[in-house]
Amino acid sequence: MRHFDLCVIGSGSGNSLITPDFDDWSVALVDGGARFGGTCLNAGCIPTKMFSMAAETAEQARRASRLGVDVEGVSARWADIRDRVFGRIDPIVASGEQYRRDLPNVTLFRENGRFSAPGVLEVGDEQITADQFVLAAGSRPRLPDVDGLDDPAIEELWHTSDSIMRLDELPARLVIVGGGVVAVEFAHIFAGLGSQVTLVHRGQRLLREADEWVADRFTHALNKHVTVRLGQQVTGFASNGRGGIRIDTIDADGIEYSFDGDHALIATGRIPNADTLGVGAVGIATDAAGRVVVDEFQRASVPGYWALGDICAPKQLKHVANHEMRVVQHNLLHPDAMIPSDHRFMPQAVFSDPQVAWVGMTEEEAAVHGPYVTSVRGYDSTAYGWALEDDGTSVVKLIATLQGTLLGAHILGPQAATLIQPLVQALATGLNASDMAHGQYWIHPALTEVVENALLDLPLDLPGQ
Repeated sequence: MRHFDLCVIGSGSGNSLITPDFDDWSVALVDGGARFGGTCLNAGCIPTKMFSMAAETAEQARRASRLGVDVEGVSARWADIRDRVFGRIDPIVASGEQYRRDLPNVTLFRENGRFSAPGVLEVGDEQITADQFVLAAGSRPRLPDVDGLDDPAIEELWHTSDSIMRLDELPARLVIVGGGVVAVEFAHIFAGLGSQVTLVHRGQRLLREADEWVADRFTHALNKHVTVRLGQQVTGFASNGRGGIRIDTIDADGIEYSFDGDHALIATGRIPNADTLGVGAVGIATDAAGRVVVDEFQRASVPGYWALGDICAPKQLKHVANHEMRVVQHNLLHPDAMIPSDHRFMPQAVFSDPQVAWVGMTEEEAAVHGPYVTSVRGYDSTAYGWALEDDGTSVVKLIATLQGTLLGAHILGPQAATLIQPLVQALATGLNASDMAHGQYWIHPALTEVVENALLDLPLDLPGQ
């Protein structure tokens, strides 16, 4: 039984934890995933944004006539797009794995690990022990508990985000089940590249974590180029008898529906992988959702165990996992001067069409918090919005106290993921909305003017105003 100073389970953000600061530690890195490097690199943030760029470019070409530019015959070379994406990613994955193999103080185990007793991890046919364990095993796609998914006739026709991007051909028709970030981003990707996309969701609006007004506006905008069917509970999957797949649903009134596609994508959430590690054998506490319970220092309920990322975080975001990784890293190296995680202002961005980004409270949350004011400013009220020929969909919505303390920011439209950042900084530093609007130059006629104008529109109750 080999013993290590540190055992890290997971090669996503957990892998990034192992820096030269640990050169004098013996480290075990355990990951039995199909591809080294975790979800973000292989099947999440990075490849989806590369596909999204291609889809956005195609959509811009199709809509160019509104700017007086005619582009004919827009089409997507799926295989070339796919190969551009994974031709960049796969070599990075391979070189990253080899780099870890070559480090003299790191032992890489490319098999799944599972605890059999406190301090004992079974990896393949071997048992290892460690002074410290970092649980960074991420999450996996959640599959609905319905009939048909085990039918051999359709086993190659339904996918999760793990496999959908490596298809050999672009589906002519794709049915997506889900209404969250993964679902709407892939709806944009495939619709933009030329698929006929139907999105089936059990809820009454998409992006349920977003501000309700913004989510409704987004749903209306997406429905312009994706067929969105809300209030549909999936009851089963089956062959459609024509070489494709059929998704059966029922609505709240008991009316049954069927949706046909060449392929289907299941995007109904993700499950933290704590259960696959057998954390119960160690006595590590998990919550009702199956997440490892951690304190502010990312410590699990049993001494010597830490957790980061999707396995413990309610917000399954790469930037959250990276933040928690840096906290765990510091606290391992400096146990007498530990730092806490700061999850107060976690931004989120959705790279769909249109983009959405938000940070802080929704208006529904602010209403519970206390008195608040809002402002909404459309892109089409700015010079850059005119340049974009925005159709009135795109907006910045701000929520603040009457004294100008920002509570939340919500952006719908082009470059939303970038425009949100100064508002993230304002919330994180406590910068007053009035000071933010008046205390600096805003470049004219950059798109950031829509943020400036939304700040100026807040009806604040300030002395002298």
